[in-house]
Amino acid sequence: MAKIRSLCVYCGASARVAQVHRDAAAKLGRLLAEAKIRLVFGGGRVGLMGIIADAALQAGGEVVGIIPDHLVRLEVGHASATELIQVRTMHERKQSMADLSDGFAVLPGGLGTLDETFEIITWKQLRLHDKPIVLVDVAGYWKPLAGMVEHMIKEGFVQPAHRRLFGVVDKVEDVIPALEAMPAPAFSPDVKWA
Repeated sequence: MAKIRSLCVYCGASARVAQVHRDAAAKLGRLLAEAKIRLVFGGGRVGLMGIIADAALQAGGEVVGIIPDHLVRLEVGHASATELIQVRTMHERKQSMADLSDGFAVLPGGLGTLDETFEIITWKQLRLHDKPIVLVDVAGYWKPLAGMVEHMIKEGFVQPAHRRLFGVVDKVEDVIPALEAMPAPAFSPDVKWA
């Protein structure tokens, strides 16, 4: 069972999203602050990134943003974050976010969020970390992804045991309990492709 003191949240930078996603980001930010869990995020002030950071800060939470140089202007670096770390590359951003976190939650997002999600799941598969990961399936957003994983299992590219690399919850209220209840995976890297 994991104790979460610092949570990395991957989420979208788009402002053109449904209110249900905006509300979920704000609620998760408040819940993290109330639970005294530090938010680690992509460092932007736009989209769900900005919403979750603002909500956590308004509720008295600690917020650490990590943003690469080339995105400071595009994603508008969140100057109000408790700490804003500027790095050179996307790779440094993702590594720093992982290093500073005890677990990972994935809100809806676009291609960048999908990239971060699959990378952190793959790192867990390869035993580069053993931290819990949960997808927050707001309004069924991640159902197609879960279906794709099932398809990959059916086709023999993914082990059935790899379903346990991450959990899925429907509501942001379930994120912290789900992360803290997750056991370590019950397989080893030597069966990765078997």
